Amino acid sequence: MAMQNPTNKRAFRTKLLVWFKQFQRDLPWRRTKDPYRIWISEIMLQQTRVAAVIPYYERFLNRFPNVHALAEAPQAGVLQFWAGLGYYSRARNLQKAAQQIVAKHDGLFPSNLQDALALPGIGSYTAAAVLSIAYGERLAVLDGNVARVLARLHGVRGDLREPRRWSTLQESANSLLATREPGNWNQAMMDLGATLCTPQSPQCLLCPVAEACEARRLGIADSIPQKHTKREPVPVSLAAAVFIDHVGCTLLLLPPEHATDLRKLAAVDHVPTLVSRMWHFPTISTRKQPKLDLTLHLRKIFGATKELELTPLPPVRHTVTYRNIRVFPFLVRCNILPRLAGSKTLPLVDLSSLPISGLTRKVATKALSAADFDASPRKMKPTSEHSI
Repeated sequence: MAMQNPTNKRAFRTKLLVWFKQFQRDLPWRRTKDPYRIWISEIMLQQTRVAAVIPYYERFLNRFPNVHALAEAPQAGVLQFWAGLGYYSRARNLQKAAQQIVAKHDGLFPSNLQDALALPGIGSYTAAAVLSIAYGERLAVLDGNVARVLARLHGVRGDLREPRRWSTLQESANSLLATREPGNWNQAMMDLGATLCTPQSPQCLLCPVAEACEARRLGIADSIPQKHTKREPVPVSLAAAVFIDHVGCTLLLLPPEHATDLRKLAAVDHVPTLVSRMWHFPTISTRKQPKLDLTLHLRKIFGATKELELTPLPPVRHTVTYRNIRVFPFLVRCNILPRLAGSKTLPLVDLSSLPISGLTRKVATKALSAADFDASPRKMKPTSEHSI
């Protein structure tokens, strides 16, 4: 099927749309035309699996049902409901965009492409997705799934993210767009890439438009797109202190972005990034002597005069993009938790009242398994009389 032929393009569109209407995935954001809800889903779906997004999407909208609620909420509250999804700059930009929508667009996600692109965190894909699905604007989306489908259809080899090649794929997406149903068309292309035209082992026998696929005709569907050379992982070592008092409370530090003295509150190097600029245990980069490095750091930030007793906990492993992180956590028992401007004390068994990263949550889990709790979940058996 020569895709340049208008008749063949119409046949291609018809087959794909018929398939989509029969086999589309039942997703909560597809049961609405509300641009706010569609926008939230698109931001959450960036670099995150659909199955992981659904429960977060539902909880987030229960808490922030409209753009005004999101714009007016404290940032900590927004991050708290985002915690676990990762890539926290998405949540921060989401709220900034909500505030801009309220201030400049009367609380309604703009239907104009340029206005949408001017919002924080909105790129060409997200703008096209929201505007086509919510408003029926004739804009073709291009993401990884769609690019893979188009590359196989046209037998495009090489790195699809290369700028000129990506631009060519966008032109192809624009040319194929079903202008009468742009929202359904875009979702059909995305579903095709997500369910049948997958990165490995594409299910060509089930594909509704397989006869139009050049890669299938040439027998090269499995080799398109070109496999990316992954960046070499970078090992990172951190040491973290989990203070715990006689009633089971612990101490978290203020997110580094809000700290009045970053050098004092946020540990050195890339620690602020690795804790996602959220509430965290006292943490520092370390190399060969995590216990010693952490002890010196704690004395510095808390001005401790007494000897600290650091009990080592099992190491925690965590991955952030190309970084392989190993955290050496230590339990620090004390009668009275140390004081520091911007710190918070709360029960170790329940850190949910503050936004914390997955890394911090893993450290807390290790500490909970080691702490000697009695039948009362917020009370600990007596320990030594050590205090800081």
